[in-house]
Amino acid sequence: MKLEALTPILYTEEVEATIKFYTTYFNFVCNSYDENIGWASLSSGNIELMLSKPNTHIAFTKPNFTGSFYFKTKDVDALWNTVKDKLNICYPLENFDYGMREFAVYDNNGYLLQFGQELNNSSI
Repeated sequence: MKLEALTPILYTEEVEATIKFYTTYFNFVCNSYDENIGWASLSSGNIELMLSKPNTHIAFTKPNFTGSFYFKTKDVDALWNTVKDKLNICYPLENFDYGMREFAVYDNNGYLLQFGQELNNSSI
């Protein structure tokens, strides 16, 4: 068996606001949205996300996730400069000993999003 892709589904009661967040700040495109069932599909390059209102089979009080979503980019500085004064920052842009230049923000639901670039591929 070979797995081919992973598409996270982010549960939210605010599907429209979450579509707006990802399309505004991170150049995602909304490929499909069904307001009746509270579901959307977003993409940016090879990255896909689904958004969904939780169904009745899932206990849901608020969005939660015990990890983060890590996005690799080729120009982390440009992305940082675009969002640094507009979003809820977890930690600012910095270089790390493990070879990454990265920052982290929270999306409109509170999910942690990290953005990084390998230092050896950076002009920094």
